[in-house]
Amino acid sequence: MQVDIIKQVRDTKPLVHHLTNQVVMNFSANGLLSFGGSPIMAKAIEEVEQIAAISNAVLINIGTLTSTELESMIAAGKTANKHNIPVLLDPVGVAATSFRRNAIDKILEEVRPTVIKGNAGELASLVNINLEAKGVDSIGDGNLDVIAQKVSEKYNTAVVVTGETDVIYVDNHLIHNGTGHHYLSSITGSGCLLGSIIAACLTTKSTLKDQLMTAVSFYGLSASYAANQENVHGTGSFLPVFIDSLSKMPQELTEGE
Repeated sequence: MQVDIIKQVRDTKPLVHHLTNQVVMNFSANGLLSFGGSPIMAKAIEEVEQIAAISNAVLINIGTLTSTELESMIAAGKTANKHNIPVLLDPVGVAATSFRRNAIDKILEEVRPTVIKGNAGELASLVNINLEAKGVDSIGDGNLDVIAQKVSEKYNTAVVVTGETDVIYVDNHLIHNGTGHHYLSSITGSGCLLGSIIAACLTTKSTLKDQLMTAVSFYGLSASYAANQENVHGTGSFLPVFIDSLSKMPQELTEGE
């Protein structure tokens, strides 16, 4: 983990343009604000190109996708590519329906993502690996390393596969991250907020490898810290403490361990 990357985010407060799903907007916005970034949730086709052009990163998340939103996502992504602005793509539930899969195929035909982030089921479906998936939840076991590498090679992008152990594949390197807590899998939008944190880190002056390692490990460390506080007894009490923990520095999260 590179502490300087977190400091850069706090100093620059990067604007992250979210074209994300309705379920997680509030959680993603507050989590990113706590981390140090600045969220904007503009979706209207009339303005997405202008918003994307002034943003420091663009996040595309298809969790509650509509045909109109797809048009906006492609327009924002293409604008970001034109201005060399990093793009994170989160293909939420892509394995669930042909509508989602066709939408992701169309996005990837027209937009070059810097990072694709998803769970094993979602990413396996992008490379036609037969891993059972249902909705937004990944089911069953798969070789996450192989999935990450194949997605990276197919789309020429860095990849983050989320799970009990997260897998990062970037610049022909595999990285495993075991930080985190099982509460994350029991709250809506935990993966979506991770996308926001990654997007903020993509705006810093550092290598892509260090940006991804820092974002993923800090997020997991924050969750572990929050879950172990005395006033946390379940997912309901975990959420506000987790949001608070995202505003801390890494050394604060490990004091007393």
